[in-house]
Amino acid sequence: MFTVIKAVLIDLSGTIHIDDAEIRGSIESLNKLRHLERSIKFVTNTTKESRAMLVKRLHRIGFQIEPQEIFTCLTAARKMIDSRNLSPLLLLDDRALEDFTGIPQDQFDSVVVGLAPEKFNYGSMNHALRLVLGGSPLIAVHKARYYKRKDGLALGPGPFVSALEYAADCQSQVVGKPEAAFFLSAIEEFNVHPEECVMIGDDARDDVVGAIRAGMKGILVKTGKYRQGDERHLPPEAVVADDFPSAVDMLTSET
Repeated sequence: MFTVIKAVLIDLSGTIHIDDAEIRGSIESLNKLRHLERSIKFVTNTTKESRAMLVKRLHRIGFQIEPQEIFTCLTAARKMIDSRNLSPLLLLDDRALEDFTGIPQDQFDSVVVGLAPEKFNYGSMNHALRLVLGGSPLIAVHKARYYKRKDGLALGPGPFVSALEYAADCQSQVVGKPEAAFFLSAIEEFNVHPEECVMIGDDARDDVVGAIRAGMKGILVKTGKYRQGDERHLPPEAVVADDFPSAVDMLTSET
């Protein structure tokens, strides 16, 4: 099923690394994949650091990945903010704010929520609620339920976005995975069709189901946030691999 693949989309955290550690064999397998001469894009929902900081982290781990190869939900959020000329309250980690320089932070007309553990307190959430109740749009960089850290699973931004939705009786606009527009934007530069792309990730819903709904193929890896039974969320055409090296082996074996 992978013989027609021209572009490979790869999740980062939980798929090829966790915090500052490589998931075993991922660096070697990525180099192996590059020899297939297929287009590669790293697509991530991370909101805890800017793209520049993320690249530095990946380089420290040992991955040779360049900034232009990474498409983040922060990038997509910034594009939306600029296109709509918004001045949002940014509930984001301070390390992510580099990607939002130049945006006015005095009078807010919208709310943007990412992963911001230090800002998910009563005061900031109440500020956001009052803005949304006043008519400001609520924008979720993504709505992941949880993510993988070295010390175990941790709450993602999804529960906090859902709290604001519940309190304000509204629906947020989601920017990152699993939105089809996010996946399609990631492959714009490649001149390929969605059915010629495959997504490899550790999140059954956001990575694999999202990619398949966008017309792509999907491989779920059993690392990172994966939990036993996640396969039940997958459509029949999805594929499951033990880890990223196993997924790459699937692609190379068919080639």
